[in-house]
Amino acid sequence: MGSNVWRDTWLMTGRNIKTTLRNPFSFIPNLMISAFFLLVYEGGLSGIAQLPTFDGANYLAFILPVSIVSAAIGGAGGAGQSIVKDIENGFFSRLLLTPASRLAIVLGPIIAGMLQLFVQTLLIIGIAFLLGLEVKTGVGGVLFVLLIAIGWGLAFAGYSAGVALRTGNAQAAQAGTFIFFPLIFLSTTFVPYELIDAQWLKVAAAINPTTYIFESMRTVLIDGWVFWDMMQGVVAVTIVSTLTITFAAVSAKRAVSRG
Repeated sequence: MGSNVWRDTWLMTGRNIKTTLRNPFSFIPNLMISAFFLLVYEGGLSGIAQLPTFDGANYLAFILPVSIVSAAIGGAGGAGQSIVKDIENGFFSRLLLTPASRLAIVLGPIIAGMLQLFVQTLLIIGIAFLLGLEVKTGVGGVLFVLLIAIGWGLAFAGYSAGVALRTGNAQAAQAGTFIFFPLIFLSTTFVPYELIDAQWLKVAAAINPTTYIFESMRTVLIDGWVFWDMMQGVVAVTIVSTLTITFAAVSAKRAVSRG
């Protein structure tokens, strides 16, 4: 049974990747928006790095995680959109009539969304290097950033898939993903936590998991191998991914029972 799950997941993932490649304009706008924001943030806000709190750090390395996380939110929505399309055209119902693993039917779009995000993150990091990015921890730090980005993408892909399975509606699935964009700005988006003036925003940043994603990436990019700061991001990814994948699994179970 286990081998069938792996085989079916592989096949469903491959199908979703091929669908994305046939329609590259489904992910190119998200990549361009993330790259555009990286250019704007670096060009317009890099002077902030002269503040004593930054201690001469490269502002490009500070702002890069914001572009990566925004790409994760936008790119992960593809998992939900893929499921909605299958529901709307009747393919999802036909899949339920086959011996295919029910888990694989849901995991396929989620894994394909993660791989799409992996490529997008590589391209965004490549653009950052062209702009002069300096990474304190070298190649190892870049790999850590990629792992955190993929894990965060998994979290959002699970949520997107869960919303799609519950609603079966493209607009609802898209709206459900976009409600996470405010999390980016209720965090240490442009300045360190110490420089946030509003008390309410400090409270929001402290309970916002995005803050710990930013900090873990910035640690390896700017400070070095600071174990606890890195682990905060790992813990945040683990908790949120567990919650959203569970949400997707429960939603899938309900969708299967309806089908």
